[in-house]
Amino acid sequence: MKIAFLVTLTILFSLPLLAFADGPELVSGSYTINSAGATFPYPLIDLWRVEISKATSENLQLNYQSIGSGGGVQQHIAKTVNFAATDAPLRKSETELTSSTLHIPESIGGVVVAYNIPEIPDSGLKLDGDTLAKIYLGEITKWNDESIAKNNPDKSLPDEKIVPVRRSDGSGTTFVFTDYLTSTSLDFDVAVGKGKSVQWPARTHGAAGNEGVAGIIRSTEYTIGYVELAYAFQTSMSYAHVQNGDGTAFIEPTLDSISAASNAAAQTLPKPEGDWSGVSIVNAPGPDSYPISSFTYLLVYNEISQTTKSKEQAQALVYMIHWMLTTGQSFSPDLLYVPIPEAVADIGKDALSQITYEGETLWNYDATPKTKLPDWFHTVAQFWVEGTISDSEYINNLQYLISQGILKVE
Repeated sequence: MKIAFLVTLTILFSLPLLAFADGPELVSGSYTINSAGATFPYPLIDLWRVEISKATSENLQLNYQSIGSGGGVQQHIAKTVNFAATDAPLRKSETELTSSTLHIPESIGGVVVAYNIPEIPDSGLKLDGDTLAKIYLGEITKWNDESIAKNNPDKSLPDEKIVPVRRSDGSGTTFVFTDYLTSTSLDFDVAVGKGKSVQWPARTHGAAGNEGVAGIIRSTEYTIGYVELAYAFQTSMSYAHVQNGDGTAFIEPTLDSISAASNAAAQTLPKPEGDWSGVSIVNAPGPDSYPISSFTYLLVYNEISQTTKSKEQAQALVYMIHWMLTTGQSFSPDLLYVPIPEAVADIGKDALSQITYEGETLWNYDATPKTKLPDWFHTVAQFWVEGTISDSEYINNLQYLISQGILKVE
């Protein structure tokens, strides 16, 4: 086995470490790409902003405004940004307001249920979907309620009122959370429903952005709320283990459990120009699948002259998104996002090959199946050779390639 592993490494490092192999070219010049939308992927997009600027000697800049998925969709419809980001795919009614929008999955993340209970300072409180729905509907109001206590016999639950916190802005994180709650509770579906903006019961407390919700939970005792995984980890928040879709276990939100939720969906996704309104991976089957997981998307017009000033800026936009789908994926795990599988990246590349500027195709993507490593792994391999990342981090990336069927171990 050791010999086989060494042979595998030899083969890997005999491959050229080219981040943009078979990718679009960046035309000489300096370009700024303007974008806005989801706060869910903001930590990752902000890191991409820094790294792509470095990779292009500051000739390519990203200006991203983290205003929520609702705001991003509105700006996409108004054609005031070069591309938008959203955690909720466009509804059919929104698609009717746009002309030939392409959906490009950019990453996979999880929404965690965070709480501030002084008597339970650590993560691990066990909650199921029905209990969470009743908390937000106002049917469960105390932390020591029987519905919570029965799944947490080892916890010292206080006789204190629960303070539910939710997003006040149009939010993809809200869409994912309410998508989950409606899938587990008919009462919640009828009373509230799912969407980027919903009519929450009056007893809930609103805050703008993942940052706002996280801020209230950290500063206010006995609160509960939903935030993107990276925000919870970065701010050392306590978070719940949530019952899986099979009803067999309470799952901790991790890269592995979120990846497990997304694996089955990769082969059944629509084409980039198709109808994405029904796409969801909440409550995905599988004993290890974290139930509040989601793709997050970029929205871009097929005819990109609607939102760009020149053909050169349009080509820079295609180059940037291709970088995000390839090299940019190598930055995902450190920020607790799951890199998109190669099959999903191919959907994005197909979308990029459909983009035109005044009818002219900007990049032709050869979708012929071929045996090759994902472009982002070339960068990971180079980091390992240079000592920038540890052996364990490198092995984690190898294991991911194996789990996706990209790398096979004899």
